[in-house]
Amino acid sequence: MDISVFLDPVPEMCFAQTLRPGKKPYIETLTIFRNEEEFPNLDGVQLALVGVKDERAVVDNRGCSDGADYIRKAFYSLFDHHEEMRIIDLGNVKTGKDVNDTYFALNQVLTELFKYHIVPIIIGGGHDMLFPMYQVYEPVGKLINITTVDCMFDIGTDNEPLNSRSYLSYIVMHQPNYLFNYTTIGYQSYYVSASNVDLMKQLYFEAYRLGSVKNIDLTEPLIRNANLMTFDIASVRAADAPGVKNASINGFSGEDACRMARYAGMNFKLSSLGIFEYNPHYDINSRTAFLIAEMIWYFIEGFSLRQNDIPKESIMNDFTRYLVQIDDWEDSLVFLCHKYTGKWWMDLVIKDKEFPKLPPRHYYIPCSKEDYDMAMHKELPDKWWQFYQKLM
Repeated sequence: MDISVFLDPVPEMCFAQTLRPGKKPYIETLTIFRNEEEFPNLDGVQLALVGVKDERAVVDNRGCSDGADYIRKAFYSLFDHHEEMRIIDLGNVKTGKDVNDTYFALNQVLTELFKYHIVPIIIGGGHDMLFPMYQVYEPVGKLINITTVDCMFDIGTDNEPLNSRSYLSYIVMHQPNYLFNYTTIGYQSYYVSASNVDLMKQLYFEAYRLGSVKNIDLTEPLIRNANLMTFDIASVRAADAPGVKNASINGFSGEDACRMARYAGMNFKLSSLGIFEYNPHYDINSRTAFLIAEMIWYFIEGFSLRQNDIPKESIMNDFTRYLVQIDDWEDSLVFLCHKYTGKWWMDLVIKDKEFPKLPPRHYYIPCSKEDYDMAMHKELPDKWWQFYQKLM
């Protein structure tokens, strides 16, 4: 498919470089779609920047459609430490006559990138773009996990149209449904209703309050479980990211955001990333644009360190296996720790009661050393129980 028909070249305003001493900023090393007559070759590309300039389904953040070009301008000025990687900037998805046309165009672009095993980084526009990102996985025919970093749940209300505050309802109701798990990191309780908190529990989705993950290391297993991940930049505190109309006084620090982006890059199964809701009209000295640029930089660094350390039969010798017995629980809990990366997993074994002669199925749940320690103190980790209920 010729996806160039869905894309506009990077505008010239992005090439006004912020000069720093040193060689090879990204503006010199990236492959950039600069004119319509010369669309870049996708062979061998590993990562692709894709901008979105549509805000018609964005709630109360008018101006975020201009964000993508400010982000890439800031990113171009950062230095490339991974020249062995081939990264491409495909410009901006064409804005359709209707927002659904933009969703379709983004879907077509991402579908083609997936065929080339290219991981897209979508920037600009509103969080409603998560819905067409999710739809790209439909032809794959496998259940997927989504992780979002957000200060609230974007569930919406009854009969609310698809927008940046209601997309989760549309994902849940979409048929065929191929969402296995949805995780929200960093929600702030005063921004969400108690009924929505209860709804997340009823759906067996994971939701972690900001205060519970102030130790950012605890977010790594949550991010490691994702096939698709997004950031609402409003989840970062206003002091570090003022470029959102409804910026919050509380939130993650800029350093926290960069560390989570690095974890995302290291996640071997993560196949798309989105960073949304940045509004340059509320920014101060492009502070938020540079933060997002640095998040992309750290995502690239994490990507360069990727290892296939997901448990499977062929590499089980790379793991140390721990058995933990909990009172009143029939089977031992099985934990795996990778000998080289130090990442922990829970091995959830499900036996088929109707066909007991069939071998049990293994589900590997990313976890932390703290989950193992909890089990050693005779407490069943919440993560294990939540996945068990979802599977049963």
